[in-house]
Amino acid sequence: MSGADHAALRHCAELYAVGADRRDKDLWRAVLADDCVIEGPGFSVAGCEANLGSIDLLGQMFRATQHKVHQVVAAIDGDTATGETYCTADHLLNDQDAVLSWAIRYQDSWRREAGEWRFIRRQLVVDWEEVRPVTVKSGAASEGTGQ
Repeated sequence: MSGADHAALRHCAELYAVGADRRDKDLWRAVLADDCVIEGPGFSVAGCEANLGSIDLLGQMFRATQHKVHQVVAAIDGDTATGETYCTADHLLNDQDAVLSWAIRYQDSWRREAGEWRFIRRQLVVDWEEVRPVTVKSGAASEGTGQ
């Protein structure tokens, strides 16, 4: 795999994370194939437009989120790639000053379309979670979330 391809796959994962945190559907449109499937514990959503509803759901479930992409390991075969993306996802709870933190491993599949890598499948695997108290700074929970 070329360094440029690896950087592009990582960038795809990073834009997905920023899109979730900023509630930016255009960012997700840029990285999700029209036929993408996103799966996780208790859910499976098919199609880009259907998956954009997850952005609205995040805004309803949490005051804010912060996803941190760690390593992205992938193997490329022509215009497709498969791999694993590690991520920590912090979710500021609505009903208390606490964060639900998930240790995530995404099982990813990408396809190159018109020179751009897009997810065709993401399976979210939560290895563990924790809830911890936090001190919320004034306005921090709503800054940059697009709400």
